[in-house]
Amino acid sequence: MPGNSHHDIHRLSPEDVLKRMETTSGGLSSGDVQRRLAQYGPNILVGSGHYSLLRGLLHHFTHFLAILLWIAAGLSFAADVMKPGKGMATLGWAILGVIVINAVFAFFQEYKAERALQALHRLLPDTTWVTRGGQPVEVTRSELTPGDVLILEEGERVPADARLIEAVGMLVDNADLTGESRPKRRAAEATEDGHRLDLPNLVFAGTTILSGHGRAVVFATGMNSEFGKIAALTTMIETEVSPLQKEIAKVTRIVAVISLAMGATFFLVGLWTGLGFWISAIFGIGIIVANVPEGLLPTVTLALAISSQRMAKRNALIKHLPSVETLGCTKVICTDKTGTLTENRMKVDRFFVDGLVIESREGCFFARGRMISTADADQWRPFFDALLHCHNAKRVRKSDGRFGVTGDPTEVALLEFAIEHGLAHRPPLRRMGELAFDADRKRMSTLHWSEGRLVAFTKGAPESVLALCTHIQSRGNIIAMSPSERTHLLSQSRSLAEQAYRVLAVAMRDVAHQPEHIEVETIESDLTFLGLVAMMDPPHREVPAAITKCRRAGVRVVMVTGDHPLTALAVARKVGLAPGQAVPSPSGFVPVIEGPQLDQTSDEQLRQLLTPSRPDEPDPVFARMAPRHKMRIVSMFKEMGEVVAVTGDGVNDAPALKKADIGIAMGITGTDVAKETADIILLDDNFATIVSAIEEGRAVYENIRKFTSYVLASNVPEVVPYLGYGFLGMPLALTIPQVLAVDLGTDMIPALGLGTERPQSDVMDIPPRSQGNRLLSFPLLLRAYLFLGLIEAGIAMGGFFLYLYSQGWTWGEHLDWSSPLYRQATTVTFVGIVLAQVANVFACRSDHLSVSRLGWRTNPLIVWGILTELVILTLITYTPIGNEVFGTSPLPHWIFGPLLLGALTLLLAEEGRKIIVRRRRRGVTEPTIKQCVA
Repeated sequence: MPGNSHHDIHRLSPEDVLKRMETTSGGLSSGDVQRRLAQYGPNILVGSGHYSLLRGLLHHFTHFLAILLWIAAGLSFAADVMKPGKGMATLGWAILGVIVINAVFAFFQEYKAERALQALHRLLPDTTWVTRGGQPVEVTRSELTPGDVLILEEGERVPADARLIEAVGMLVDNADLTGESRPKRRAAEATEDGHRLDLPNLVFAGTTILSGHGRAVVFATGMNSEFGKIAALTTMIETEVSPLQKEIAKVTRIVAVISLAMGATFFLVGLWTGLGFWISAIFGIGIIVANVPEGLLPTVTLALAISSQRMAKRNALIKHLPSVETLGCTKVICTDKTGTLTENRMKVDRFFVDGLVIESREGCFFARGRMISTADADQWRPFFDALLHCHNAKRVRKSDGRFGVTGDPTEVALLEFAIEHGLAHRPPLRRMGELAFDADRKRMSTLHWSEGRLVAFTKGAPESVLALCTHIQSRGNIIAMSPSERTHLLSQSRSLAEQAYRVLAVAMRDVAHQPEHIEVETIESDLTFLGLVAMMDPPHREVPAAITKCRRAGVRVVMVTGDHPLTALAVARKVGLAPGQAVPSPSGFVPVIEGPQLDQTSDEQLRQLLTPSRPDEPDPVFARMAPRHKMRIVSMFKEMGEVVAVTGDGVNDAPALKKADIGIAMGITGTDVAKETADIILLDDNFATIVSAIEEGRAVYENIRKFTSYVLASNVPEVVPYLGYGFLGMPLALTIPQVLAVDLGTDMIPALGLGTERPQSDVMDIPPRSQGNRLLSFPLLLRAYLFLGLIEAGIAMGGFFLYLYSQGWTWGEHLDWSSPLYRQATTVTFVGIVLAQVANVFACRSDHLSVSRLGWRTNPLIVWGILTELVILTLITYTPIGNEVFGTSPLPHWIFGPLLLGALTLLLAEEGRKIIVRRRRRGVTEPTIKQCVA
């Protein structure tokens, strides 16, 4: 029955398959189709739930910091209603603007990252051809149902899981589903059990027919297909917050609790001391607004955006902004092989002729460490002619006007090899006939007219071709092949195969006359052996150096691929992920772990396998991994407390990409599914780009700490005026609009400048930061609040009273808030904070390095930020509109002297603190530091 389990459908003959699926070679009738669609449903992928735009947008208006800002805005509007004309409504609207800008920006980023299921839909074909009622019919993908007979042609994507009942020269590309780069041959005959995705008579939804044609009976559609199971895994995974988001949440909660507690306490104290409701309300709201770093969240967002733009110039496209920092604290990279470590194309790497292994590198030949001259290579002309002609690959002109090669990937590699080495410039030999490849013979032959004679070229599996060879070409001469030579050649082919090469034997023979019918017996006999050709999907050239750099930075790189174990191990050795020989690990496993082996491994055994017993122990190589296996490995790493990045390009990588702390997809060869599930896209498909991105990511976290110190330091001089107002009866030295002018105006661009500091030279020589390393650490709070902040408060309050006393004011004298003297005095406080922050931006560039060592102009954005800050200060102080909105008044020039002196004092005090810090660090020698890192 069609609804029964089909785990054994590969064992049935084509006739029995039709019986099992209750269909015929002519397909289903229209009535059968309707009944089965009603029973099994349409052939579509069903998500876990439709992404709601409204719900996604509302989320960004209701997180903790947003709620705190809503409260502050509400209090501001309430205060304006009770006491109009004090600028409270302006404050309320400004806070609402902060909420809206942050929400819209974050929502836009999230929306772009939540379309993996739509990409899955696009990857499957919209229409397909089937046989129904004995006639070929084109139907939409959703109308397919179990029992339908598919008509499969070259270049098409398979729309559902199906069992072949006819197949002629069929090759399929399963890379998107399995990660394996080699094309797979398909046939209709019954077969024995094996790895399901490798069974030669099954084709699966989402894979591509590379060559040949055939017919197949559908046995699984929609979410029941292998493709659907991956879609289900992907949509079931919940997106987790990044380490940076967790840290920002902790910071905002701490600051929010402190702000609300202080605001409520001082409001009640004001009422208790008889200040009255209005003054107490201004007191409480002022404390809340002064404590809440309104500019911190937009500054973090903008700093991440600027860093992402910088990373884009290094070919790393950031989709999810917090991923910039997450990559910096990554401890493990689980990388796919095909298309990530390798180029995702077959390429001739070496060949064996005249007893020599000849390497092909950059258009030249090398043997035993020396380059082969053109004259020496010319003696192998028959071998090169065979590679050039014994295939069906074609040169085509692409849409951009350049030439490319299409066809079977193996044959494409042969033609590209010939083109690269200048072997294809001569006119091609005229083809007179062909014996196509078939699975039984494991070889193909072509017949050509060459210089007045007929020549047959044969290529195929070494054991198949060598069995037909009676002669061998040696240094331009043809001699009889001895049994020992045949044995040696078979041994050489096995040696290459064990190194994960795809090995073909190449032979030829002269044909006396044009046969009426080209037959195997007349063409493929008495062959002359020409050589062996070895191909593989080569690693990217930069990968070995990138992996070495990762190791030095304390980042583990683990290969998790769906490819064959031998291929995986060979690539791992080439790029430096595995030693020269596979040796048992302390847990009893060899470095190469296959999917079925992982199924039999307990969680505790897997944990031990993923925990190296010594720093230099190589990580295992995971091969034949299904999506669920990749998910399990990533989940175990996360349970072990590691921050995990996963790279991939295929549909099979999508669940692990989403499960990881950070998903990294390939931009060129990656499927839409991988790209839209990932957080970062490598525009050049190069693993080495990840290293550059890690370097940038590590700098981001330190930069966020820098501008957090900078922003928090200004909170102290903003709070102190309200404390003095409430407890000491001082005139209020700073109005709420002026507090907002500092937090959302003058501070923003210099803070952004701190967020764009370049990575330090040794950033990749130290391990990733520990998850216990808090963004808002106790030393940072001490430095920001009790050192830098108190100095700024002294500068601001000192300037306030200095100006008042210079104008004849005496302590205890009532100061009308609407008087010119009061407006000028608060302006002095505001100017004092801004000038102190100018000095502070230089102080916060490093917590231990001197400003002179960092340089004054090494970060242009800081210079521009300070200039912008001073322009804003001038506009607020000396323009009528600035005076009206912020309650300021123009100042005499003499007051700037004491304020600038105070700013210089802050910078000198911080330089003195840094000298003390550096002296304490001198007790640790450089070798000791390196030992600690190791």
